[in-house]
Amino acid sequence: MLRATNLEKSYGDLPVLKGIDLEINKSEIVAIVGASGAGKSTLLHILGTLDVPDKGKVFIQDQDVFSQSSRNLAAFRNKSIGFVFQFHNLLPEFSALENVMIPGLIGKGDETEVRQRAVSILEMLGLKDRMDHKPSELSGGEQQRVAVARAMINSPALILADEPSGNLDSKNAVDLHNLFFQLRKDIGQTFIIVTHNEELAAMSDRKIELKDGRIKK
Repeated sequence: MLRATNLEKSYGDLPVLKGIDLEINKSEIVAIVGASGAGKSTLLHILGTLDVPDKGKVFIQDQDVFSQSSRNLAAFRNKSIGFVFQFHNLLPEFSALENVMIPGLIGKGDETEVRQRAVSILEMLGLKDRMDHKPSELSGGEQQRVAVARAMINSPALILADEPSGNLDSKNAVDLHNLFFQLRKDIGQTFIIVTHNEELAAMSDRKIELKDGRIKK
């Protein structure tokens, strides 16, 4: 599903990643853990093609992602990778349904089909009666479920989550964690999750610990 080889990344004179090799299998839920400053978010951003490594390669479904033009890479990212962030990043002026539809419309999907899929996903995630509400009218847990629905709209091969439960209370965090595993069971979704939440890391199929820019053996 995903393979990264010899990833290196520095910002100025500060080396952040110092030779990362990893493989992620289809339908696997992998937690990336480590102290602040270990390089977790930098690694996630490179795996998600939001940042470019100084050295090394990333293959997603056998596609050498950084060999593409910037335009093709953006299209690939929109279609193949979903993102869930700590603070939801929902657009406040749009309803839950409209927020979920946005990546599908950016990908030039048919509006009627995108809307139908967005409705279906929101219903599956227990938000049938909340889809016309704006983010300010939703609880933190509901907002994060909308963010998960948005990540799923283009049926991505991979969902990357950066501290997805970091802004949630303990009950909503557990609910979100259980949702990830339910999606893996129901549709075979693959997740890579950066987290400080020890419970989520322990639930994952595999835990990868970063220390000083390297994977701890």
